[in-house]
Amino acid sequence: MLLLLIQIIVIVLMGTLMTYGPEARPVPRNRSVSAYSPTNSWLADDKKDDDPPPLYPMYQDVHVMIWIGFGFLMTFLRRYGQSALGLTFLVGAILVQVAMLCEGVFNIGKNGKAHLSLKSLLSADVAVAAPLISMGALLGKTTYMQLIVMGIIELVVYTANKYIGEHHFVVVDAGDSMYVHAFGAYFGLAVSFVFGMKEKPKEHSLEGSSYESDIFAMIGTIFLWLFWPSFNSAALKGDEQRRAIINTLLSIAASCVISFAVSAFVSKQSKFNMVHVQNSTLAGGVAIGTAAGMMCEPFGALAIGSAAGAISVLGYKYLTPLIQKRLRIHDTCGVHNLHGMPAVLAGLFGALLAGLANEADYNYSLYEIFPGRIPGLGPNLTEINENYRLSLKPGPNRSAGQQAAYQLLALAVTLGVAIVSGLITGLILRMSICGTITEDQKFDDSVNWEFEDENAVHDISSASKDGNDRTAEQLSMGHI
Repeated sequence: MLLLLIQIIVIVLMGTLMTYGPEARPVPRNRSVSAYSPTNSWLADDKKDDDPPPLYPMYQDVHVMIWIGFGFLMTFLRRYGQSALGLTFLVGAILVQVAMLCEGVFNIGKNGKAHLSLKSLLSADVAVAAPLISMGALLGKTTYMQLIVMGIIELVVYTANKYIGEHHFVVVDAGDSMYVHAFGAYFGLAVSFVFGMKEKPKEHSLEGSSYESDIFAMIGTIFLWLFWPSFNSAALKGDEQRRAIINTLLSIAASCVISFAVSAFVSKQSKFNMVHVQNSTLAGGVAIGTAAGMMCEPFGALAIGSAAGAISVLGYKYLTPLIQKRLRIHDTCGVHNLHGMPAVLAGLFGALLAGLANEADYNYSLYEIFPGRIPGLGPNLTEINENYRLSLKPGPNRSAGQQAAYQLLALAVTLGVAIVSGLITGLILRMSICGTITEDQKFDDSVNWEFEDENAVHDISSASKDGNDRTAEQLSMGHI
């Protein structure tokens, strides 16, 4: 009933607040534009060899990351695979609608409605990543309604925090490492902390993987690894987008290699640990996110990716058990190591590069990448517009050092907002209306999914072995 009610409310709000954007409305036939069009031009003949990648394929890459990447990555628990995939499917489908509404509230036009476009869909997919990251910290310990309620609350706070960062602090976070990864990780950890206050986390018999479940989880890892350059670059344009693709690939490749190396180094027999391979190999994609479009040079991308991979593996090995023991924070998927610490590293790296940015390195794109550096109204702005043939509006006129300080401020505010709102949300989720999971029900698919009676399955299998062909023919596809 709650699921039905939530969807009905979303339908009503969508009808009240949202409408198609101009590019999705009917236009004269000779001015139509395809979703695959690589430019903003109305004419397909304007396409050039150096045009940026079209938006829709990159949006589809992010789409695959959210539902396949996140879903399969969380199938490592041996008795929670159906819930990992199914609940990611359900929660993502609900929250992508909520994310459109949350963003629309901040962009309502003169007609009283916000416009939906392909860019809106991309922003909604990116936003959904935050609650799915938080879900990783709580995997196997909540009801599906707790996850949905948590996601709705989180998206409201996430949207407000991102709006403040982009429009008031005017900071750069190209791959949303601060807004999505840091926020999602520490929000989820705060919720987990509240759950730990009620009952001290302890070892559970089903909290582990199997040979098959680890292989399924690697599907998610590979998909995320392949498509991460699109996640960090899809919303960018021009040379900034090209740098983001290059930097992300270099960073995530370096984190992969270093994760394998450090994993073998910290193990007793110099063997690889599948937990590290499934997660830490992706840390470079998070760590380069904030500075993905900046001039960090290939060396910088490789260095930050290497550092992220090493930090992530060491976090799984030493830090995760410590915070569970000392702080009572149970982190099922280790989101602190894959998303939290690498995202903080991304924010610091972005602040460093913002402090080093100058017009000699960036040319006119300095003011496109860092809107906070645009001069105020005066001769400096006029000179820049004339020299680079731009039409920039007056900006905050910050120095490189001031921009770096604002980058750090945005990171600190994001962490503070995530932790405080996560603690409050944790208290809300402990209310009876969202349901609860007992200790015996944790990490078990049978809580959410229908299964055939195991004894019946055994009887059918035995009958088949005894030569009862008729019974064997009636074996369901699930049993096969």
